[in-house]
Amino acid sequence: MRGVYDPALLRTFLAVAQTLSFTQAARRLGVRQSTVSQHVRRLEEQVGRALFLRDTHTVELTGDGAAMLGFARRILEVQEQAAAYFGGPRLRGRLRFGASEDFVLTRLPEILEAFRRDHPEVELELTVELSGTLHERLAAGKLDLVLAKRRPADPPVPLVRRDRLVWIGADRLRLDPEDPVPLIVYPVPGISRARALDALERHGRPWRIACTSGSLNGLLAAARAGLGVMAHARGLIPPGLVRVPERAGLPELGEVEFVLAHGEARAAGDPAPAQALARAILEGGDRLRGPGQ
Repeated sequence: MRGVYDPALLRTFLAVAQTLSFTQAARRLGVRQSTVSQHVRRLEEQVGRALFLRDTHTVELTGDGAAMLGFARRILEVQEQAAAYFGGPRLRGRLRFGASEDFVLTRLPEILEAFRRDHPEVELELTVELSGTLHERLAAGKLDLVLAKRRPADPPVPLVRRDRLVWIGADRLRLDPEDPVPLIVYPVPGISRARALDALERHGRPWRIACTSGSLNGLLAAARAGLGVMAHARGLIPPGLVRVPERAGLPELGEVEFVLAHGEARAAGDPAPAQALARAILEGGDRLRGPGQ
């Protein structure tokens, strides 16, 4: 019946919409790629519209697919709330969650607020840090779940979304090709910092550090003041900053993946709260975009 949609199909649709990859969606869901294709086809048959434009290399949402994105997330949210209410014993315990600075200006707080409302007896501890630092704390057993950029050597973990790193700065900023590139960067072990320096070194472009800050707000203040450029996810560009035009001659930075990484199960800990929050983040991944994106 049109208008009543199988949650399994909606979860598959969200996974493809957020990763823009049938392969990555299958990996996230733990199913075969043929199953993902079948689910998408069945959902498109139910709605009577094409939800994706796809060929052998790319996957993109159609206009109807973009509309379904919000509907699917809200349907699954309501189902999760009903399941939490009627599903027997409530989740309890302590959950140490780390989120990278990249998500400070997104709607991640809405996801966390809904999680707290649905699971009031979970003691949620939030750490906001650099992606590299979060991965280190996760490995040391100091965090249970991390939402951060994937490092090159990291093992496969659930992909929340894929984006492209771009150079951003103030609209009035002009770069002299004869001068070193003024960089606004996170401190070590910032992943975007490493990518920016590596790209400039490989292309033989001189650079200098104009500002270093462990806080996204500190970096944005420097960028808005016109002190230099910074490497940032294209879908998370903050207000007041723009992409540096290609004529500036800065090298390409490539893609970046934002992932959810779980810590090792603790002997005295319950993994259920981390699993519940991971599910909420994966299903609400379309909220993890910059203002106006």
